[in-house]
Amino acid sequence: MTESTFAGLATGIGSWPGIDIREAAAIVLGEFDELPHIVELPARGLGADTIGRTGAIMVDVELDVRTSGYRVVPRPMLAGRRANDFLAEDLDVLEELWEVSGLRGSGRTIKVQAAGPFTMAAQVELRHGHRALTDRGAVRHFTEALGEGLRLHCAEVARRLGVDVVVQLDEPSLAAVLAGSLTGITGLDTVRPVPEPDALELLDVLMETVALPVVVHCCDSDVPFDLLRRSRAAAVAVDAAGLRRTDFDGIGELLQTGKTLMLGLIPAQDPERPRGWRELAEPGVTLIDRLGFDRSVLASQISVTPSCGLAGSTPEWARRATGLARDVAAAFADSPDSL
Repeated sequence: MTESTFAGLATGIGSWPGIDIREAAAIVLGEFDELPHIVELPARGLGADTIGRTGAIMVDVELDVRTSGYRVVPRPMLAGRRANDFLAEDLDVLEELWEVSGLRGSGRTIKVQAAGPFTMAAQVELRHGHRALTDRGAVRHFTEALGEGLRLHCAEVARRLGVDVVVQLDEPSLAAVLAGSLTGITGLDTVRPVPEPDALELLDVLMETVALPVVVHCCDSDVPFDLLRRSRAAAVAVDAAGLRRTDFDGIGELLQTGKTLMLGLIPAQDPERPRGWRELAEPGVTLIDRLGFDRSVLASQISVTPSCGLAGSTPEWARRATGLARDVAAAFADSPDSL
């Protein structure tokens, strides 16, 4: 599996509205036939959100919740146990649906998601209340714990379903980590930026441990395209609405290296007015035209996703969004010159 694993298809970012894992997983398996993903249902509460789930995947790291958020603790506590229970339940349901649908041996690939090491280090506190990001040793430990945890998690998913697995790292905090714009315990307590070479090294260490194709998802408006271009990531996922002219050079260089760009073209929440697939496809077509690439790139190196997770939408829009993503991806693949 290479960069092309992510190219020319439609997939979801991860989260879904509601609390019924069986219904959500069945919809995702049915709608995203090329690259379904393991569904996250944060509405279930403590331990079901991205940080809690990632904590359940990591090895040798236990998390609990304080009033300020997740914190490292020395032994398993309620939040960690809930996160582990949710993850186990979700895999059991997915395996059952996979078998019932006759998908074992179908050659399909499935995507697992986790918060990336820098978002975890930015959002999780150490025992004394400081962000883990303030301790470079802790950041490296988080990276190694997440890499090994993902390796084991992906192996379990592959064994249970008989499929190839790819990984999505959610890094909404990466730009702030690089810029040093996060605050510490108080507003006056600054957090030093992580030098870009150090960030690149740690990301690559994690991806080397996982040893599977990885897409890095950044929904922040300041995507570090240059860093991600130089990383081992096979693809980069972004919110198309957040792209700026200053991003164009970085996107162009990313595509020139052969990496896939996963464009969030479908609104993650119900839009104020109905929008058809052709209108939603337009920003992707315009971007490729402005970069000077042949439109065949839309089929060979572009994939289509919602702009972010769908947890904040209605169930009706979540289902509609998946259909629109498929329609736009099909148009990119079948008739890009007619758009």
